[in-house]
Amino acid sequence: MGITNQLWLQKVLFAFVFFFYLLDIFGNLTIISLVKRDPSLQSPMYFLLGNLSFVDLLFSTVTVPKMMFVLLMKNTITVKSCITQMYFFHFLGCTEGVLLAAMGFDRYVAICHPLRYISIMRRSTCIQLVLVAWFTGLTTSLVLAIMTSHLPFCKVNRIKHFFCDVKPVIKLACKDIHVNELTLAALSGFLSIGTFFLTMLSYVYIITHVLKIRSSKGRSKIFSTCSSHLTVVILFYGTAMCTYIGPASETSIEKDKVAALLYTVITPALNPVIYTLRNKDVRNSVRKLTKKVKCIWK
Repeated sequence: MGITNQLWLQKVLFAFVFFFYLLDIFGNLTIISLVKRDPSLQSPMYFLLGNLSFVDLLFSTVTVPKMMFVLLMKNTITVKSCITQMYFFHFLGCTEGVLLAAMGFDRYVAICHPLRYISIMRRSTCIQLVLVAWFTGLTTSLVLAIMTSHLPFCKVNRIKHFFCDVKPVIKLACKDIHVNELTLAALSGFLSIGTFFLTMLSYVYIITHVLKIRSSKGRSKIFSTCSSHLTVVILFYGTAMCTYIGPASETSIEKDKVAALLYTVITPALNPVIYTLRNKDVRNSVRKLTKKVKCIWK
């Protein structure tokens, strides 16, 4: 059913979503390209950042193109396609949460154990962390998708959302969905709160370490290193926890639409901007890339 029934607002939202989707594609592809090609960005932190950008790119692509189509005209989707979209949405969302926790751990090791950083954050360790993130997302979303696919959908077939999310879809089932709601709250709650706790635990150790540093210059350098990651964490978890912890209701689903606009459209587009503006290495790499592009055009 989209976001709104007002035609003028649909056109405004289409332009808004289209702009952020282009920013998302350009920004995340730039980050991936820089991490792959620039020798100065071959550390574990940027390897994880490249994977985060790849997930963000896929995450928004699962929902945004369909959303833009719905904003322009009335649209339908088959049950199989709906559950497929739901599966990949939660798959990539869960993967991103675990990746953010891994990036928090990386910052903890780099700041609190700098002499052991290379030995702890080996290439094999980084690959294992990424594989754990992908495997966690794959299995968690599979449970939700299978449970939803076994629900009977009899009469009402209008999804009060702009993509197939679990809450609005299971509300259409013509049987008791109490078990589905509990499973959604348990899985999403455990994963989001668990990964958020691990991420914040890394920052507790980082802050404790920073407070022992007497030099204000040293403190500011550490905070500038962590600020971009911390900003992304707050944006991601703030909306995710509000959306998936709690039962589905008419009021909550309407509020979830607003939150969903943030984490499907805006957050994936802002992540590369945040990292570019707050990270000196990435800024320098962008300057190098810009100079190369200029030279090619000349």
